[in-house]
Amino acid sequence: MAKHTSEQDILLDQLKQVAEGIGETFAPFCEVVVHDLTDPGHAILAIHNNLSGRAVGDPATELGLARIADPAYPQVIANYANQFADGRQAKSTSVGVKDSSGRYVAALCLNVDLTLFRSLQSAVGQFLTVDAGATRRESLDPAGADAIRARIDQFAARLATTPRSLKAEEKRALLQELKTAGLLEMRRAVETIAAHLGVSRAAVYGYVK
Repeated sequence: MAKHTSEQDILLDQLKQVAEGIGETFAPFCEVVVHDLTDPGHAILAIHNNLSGRAVGDPATELGLARIADPAYPQVIANYANQFADGRQAKSTSVGVKDSSGRYVAALCLNVDLTLFRSLQSAVGQFLTVDAGATRRESLDPAGADAIRARIDQFAARLATTPRSLKAEEKRALLQELKTAGLLEMRRAVETIAAHLGVSRAAVYGYVK
């Protein structure tokens, strides 16, 4: 194994503490790896939430070798697409650490398993889907304004945006959905919609046409 100077020892020790804290915070979805770039043949110094199947003492990755070869290599590479050995998709971030001479001596790498998050994204999308063509004439919320605002928020969420960021054609579709659901018949419905969308009452009447 490579012999470190006291400065390198301090950097690596501090990096191991940071890695442990991040690992505990984002367990079990995020693998956190500390690489000792002064010893590329046995670079992995610590690994938390092991998702890749690697072990302490395993060699440096291509990215680590690139940093060793070029001190001008980017210090932070964030959110790049990656893949575990078994094919699971991952999102990775790598942060290089330099000593006082400007040489890369270590790296902190985060690898997030996207499998569960993509499943959750699909489930949430399905949960938020409503039948815009289904006619109903009731509100489960006696405070009609709250029911209208909630329906607008749901509509915007399906489009991965906010009510005030909806485009004109999306607002027209929203108003048709509110009309079909009977929400436009509630007291002060137009005022509530206008305020929540950040538009005038006249604009709301225009979207209804």
